[in-house]
Amino acid sequence: MTADVVATRRAAPRSGARRLLSRHWYAWAMTAPVVIVMLVLVGYPLVRGVYLSLTDATEGNMGRTIGMNVIPSTYEFVGLKNYADILTSSEFLGRLAWTVVWTVVCVALHVGIGLGLAMLLNRPMRLRSLYRILLVLPWAVPAFVSAFIWRYLLNGEFGVVNAMLRAAGFAGIAWLDDPFWAKVSVIACNVWLGVPFMMLALLGGLQAIPRELHEAAEVDGATPWQRFRHITLPGLRPVSNTVVLLGTIWTFNQFPVIFLLTKGGPGGATEILVTYAYRQAFEGIRNYSGSAAWGMVILALLVVMATVYRRALRQQGEAW
Repeated sequence: MTADVVATRRAAPRSGARRLLSRHWYAWAMTAPVVIVMLVLVGYPLVRGVYLSLTDATEGNMGRTIGMNVIPSTYEFVGLKNYADILTSSEFLGRLAWTVVWTVVCVALHVGIGLGLAMLLNRPMRLRSLYRILLVLPWAVPAFVSAFIWRYLLNGEFGVVNAMLRAAGFAGIAWLDDPFWAKVSVIACNVWLGVPFMMLALLGGLQAIPRELHEAAEVDGATPWQRFRHITLPGLRPVSNTVVLLGTIWTFNQFPVIFLLTKGGPGGATEILVTYAYRQAFEGIRNYSGSAAWGMVILALLVVMATVYRRALRQQGEAW
């Protein structure tokens, strides 16, 4: 009898799962293709990357097929050696510091300029729809196309920007050859690409704030700054909390702008973590294990950042 009770208890969860599946079969059927695609496009590469990061796989010891000859892989398991090499290398802290500066400056400008434009477009004005279309155009252009356009504009000898400076009586600037100006250039290009997304997201948040709140505050004598601080900013938090995180992840991993505009130069001055990981895998003697380890370090940094950000929001009473 005891065995029957145990068997019944064990069968209960299965029957509950079956009821849940039969009740929501349509939802499971709709999400199954997405889950499968995510497993194929994200899950497998992630697992493969973790595995390679624990080996010494390079171009020389990876298996390959040449004609009819099959050369087996000879790389070996080395544990956490690649991670130790990264964290103790002289390049890691410098690349990390610039990546953080690059991300913070770009996201701050995205939010600041995007919010300003969103507030302008939220007001009644003539040709507002046309202005919205024009401001969204940089976002519609692929990042690699924008990077090539900016590279042409900032060319030291033939660039449009230096031509305008010389026409105005100023000396040309080595935008892409000087470390400081190269950093300014990549930040400007990335801000050009990222502001439209931030503007649209914040504009949607502004339009969700009831106008009655601003009208009541204005009747009570609140100044524009007080209305912005106590009504606009709190009303934007549900949107801004999310887009700031998305913008941070997007900028932290912004490969096309850095690689196509300056290729990490001059002298590695604009190299961020993701472009350095790319160089490990696709330039010189291809170090697949080192590149995979760099990728895992980047992923870990983003996970830690997102976790800290989420906890900070919770401490402030914000849901996310």
